[in-house]
Amino acid sequence: MHELGIMTGVMDAVVESARQAGATRVLKVSLAVGEMTEAIEDALVFAFEALGEQREYALCAEAELEIAMIKPKSRCLECGAEYEHDRFHMLCPHCGSFATELVAGRELHIDSIEVDIPDEADVPDEADAPDA
Repeated sequence: MHELGIMTGVMDAVVESARQAGATRVLKVSLAVGEMTEAIEDALVFAFEALGEQREYALCAEAELEIAMIKPKSRCLECGAEYEHDRFHMLCPHCGSFATELVAGRELHIDSIEVDIPDEADVPDEADAPDA
């Protein structure tokens, strides 16, 4: 299941970004995943939920995952036509050429991360802390 490896990389990047921003938790992660990556959406969701239960990804424990699946799109190198297709039928529907170039459908990136960052008023100042 390569989805677990994919999601581990995503979660590492999300947690690192959230920590750098001073976030107390991650609310939502939005991904764009091309169908040609052969990643299965349900398996990605399962991996996200399972990893969220691990201590190193505690910031994501209650986060929502949104996945936009990107359909494959190719350009014919013979006639220049651009067209959507499934994973198996890449021939140009206009001229029948095998000479095609995939222009969409292999994406796998984080579109956005929504985090909760406390207001400065919510963060205790070290000077205000009681003496020990």
